[in-house]
Amino acid sequence: MAKTLVAVFSASGVTKRVGEKIAEIAGGDFFEIVPKEKYTSDDLNYMNNRSRSSIEMNDPSSRPEIVGNVADMSSYDTVVIGFPIWWGVAPRIIETFLESYDFSGKTIIPFCTSGGSGVGRSDSALHKNVSGNVKWAKGVQINRPDETSIRRMLEKAL
Repeated sequence: MAKTLVAVFSASGVTKRVGEKIAEIAGGDFFEIVPKEKYTSDDLNYMNNRSRSSIEMNDPSSRPEIVGNVADMSSYDTVVIGFPIWWGVAPRIIETFLESYDFSGKTIIPFCTSGGSGVGRSDSALHKNVSGNVKWAKGVQINRPDETSIRRMLEKAL
């Protein structure tokens, strides 16, 4: 039987709520990607080019540290990755997560939340962070824990 992991990074709680609903609907496990250093509102001020998030997003090599890890990634067939859109793409911490595990043979389903932009190039940009034989589903934007939208996303991807 296929086993699903829903892994999300959420700075404001929106992505986390959507991810928890996806895990519930999919009958999967939920994992929150938690930064070692929590983001403050000043860190998230995209209008300030010296804010922590601006500095990270302007540095392609930035990899914020994560607290905790997925105990047995090899036990999952499908991994749903959720993130807010920052500067048109996934936050660098998602790259940290993707580079930390072997996703060979898995299906990866990206979803994003955003207050102003859609998925854009965010889902395809993540492909470079994963090596091996991976099936990528097309990324979707889901801004609220809406059961119909979530079921549609899962049906299309699987």
